[in-house]
Amino acid sequence: MSSHPRRIQPHPSGLSLHGAEVADPDSFLYRRVTLYARILTFFFVAFALIGAIKAISLPFALMGWVGYAAVGIFVAVAVAVLAAWLYLRRVRPSIAALHGFESAGTVTAGVAISATSHILPVGIVQIGIFLTLLLMLVVRAALVPSTASRTLWVGLLCSAVLAAFAGYRSAALGLHQASLPTGTDPEDFNRWASQFMWMIMGSWGVIFTIATAIVSRVIYRLTDTARVALQLGNYTLDRKIGEGGMGVVYLAHHALIARPAALKLLPHDKAGDEAVRRFAREVQKTSELAHPNTVRIFDFGHTPEGNFYYVMEYLEGLNLRELVARYGRQPPGRVIYVLAQIAHALSEAHARGMIHRDIKPANIVLCDLGGAADMAKLVDFGLAKDIDTSSDLALSADGKISGTPMYMAPESIRSSSVDGRADLYALGAVGYFLLTGVDLFPAATLVEVCGHHLHTKPEPPSERAGVPFAADLTSVLLRCLEKRPEERFADALALRRALLECEDASRWALDEARAWWDAHHGEVSAMVAQKQRLLGKDATDTVRVALGTA
Repeated sequence: MSSHPRRIQPHPSGLSLHGAEVADPDSFLYRRVTLYARILTFFFVAFALIGAIKAISLPFALMGWVGYAAVGIFVAVAVAVLAAWLYLRRVRPSIAALHGFESAGTVTAGVAISATSHILPVGIVQIGIFLTLLLMLVVRAALVPSTASRTLWVGLLCSAVLAAFAGYRSAALGLHQASLPTGTDPEDFNRWASQFMWMIMGSWGVIFTIATAIVSRVIYRLTDTARVALQLGNYTLDRKIGEGGMGVVYLAHHALIARPAALKLLPHDKAGDEAVRRFAREVQKTSELAHPNTVRIFDFGHTPEGNFYYVMEYLEGLNLRELVARYGRQPPGRVIYVLAQIAHALSEAHARGMIHRDIKPANIVLCDLGGAADMAKLVDFGLAKDIDTSSDLALSADGKISGTPMYMAPESIRSSSVDGRADLYALGAVGYFLLTGVDLFPAATLVEVCGHHLHTKPEPPSERAGVPFAADLTSVLLRCLEKRPEERFADALALRRALLECEDASRWALDEARAWWDAHHGEVSAMVAQKQRLLGKDATDTVRVALGTA
């Protein structure tokens, strides 16, 4: 049996390299300096290419040695910045080395820009190059976490070099003016305009240096604030990985334990009395469950502002909805393999007097966990309630439908008084979806889908999918989907036994599951990463909104 290494490699400090960049200054600075180097590479390569094209297309008389020298400087800087970027992609220096690296690189690039502006004739090109220097300083202040003093020194060094070249240029023009006979100099106006331009450019250099120092000070303080906001108890938040009606889920890391976790936070704008009771109940009920096919709860707490959260195991996998969307309908053996696991998990919950009430493909995650391929995990007990408990019934007695209509048992539509057989109906609908690749009842409106659950007999899976399925599996699924609870299986264990007795149960076991994950592990990891990118690269803004501090 083969096993896969964790896709999240722990940083020596105990945090993931792609996790908690804001809360881990090392990771955050490395990420920003690398981005800064990439942007500088783009600018200088673009200037070098434009200069090279002009050098090739224009005759030497128009370019002159001065023009070629300017192009050469930009090419040299472009190569140097590109090399720095490639170096940073392979090597990760310390924080002190990173600060020294980017500061020295900025000053070097500033000297090159100032030198280029000095050797070129006075004109619009020179002004454009000068604006490039200012843009570089602004980009650095906006991207690179830096104290105001460090930013000020970097800007002053760049401006000092520019001022030195400006003074030399003005003095040279003055000497040239003095060497001409009195009254015969046609360049008097040009000399005055050049000195005036250099004075303006020097002044703007000083102004932008001060402005960038202010920008660095503000951003540096905001980063500190964000770092505090991203720390909930002993957990540091990385990025948003999910969202539902009962909260927002973030990838998180414990301060001392490298293992990633998922932290579910009740947003500030949803923290009403009923929402808090539901949220607390979800934690309490889920933490009572110990079945391996139920998501595990590690911790629970609240912020000083009263925002509740709990921490559960992080599952790097795909839910059943994503599985079918990506790979189509699943073979009967695998459907049985997954449903049997969830039925076993439900048997524990039902034995403790708790029903899930929101069984659906999106709440069942399939993963390769600890070498156990196709490990199915039941998540999101946000709508769970005790059977025959009046206090829990009160939370549902608001005239609202609790659950996902596409997978809701008929009795859940009629009233809130349901038992564990409602979960079996929903699990049957999940099995129907996995086997056929389509939902049990296609409908355009809530009223229509509820009407189907109440009155429409499900079409046999073979007719729906257009392929034959074994009669025993079809019988099991259709029995789960009976309208009357007493006509379904008596409990989840009875359903599990019936599934394992099906003819196709032997066609998918650990070996087949292992082979599938060996073939698709890279694709699944890419899907998880893409989903996280769509939800947001880091947690800073969403956490501030959730905590009500934005």
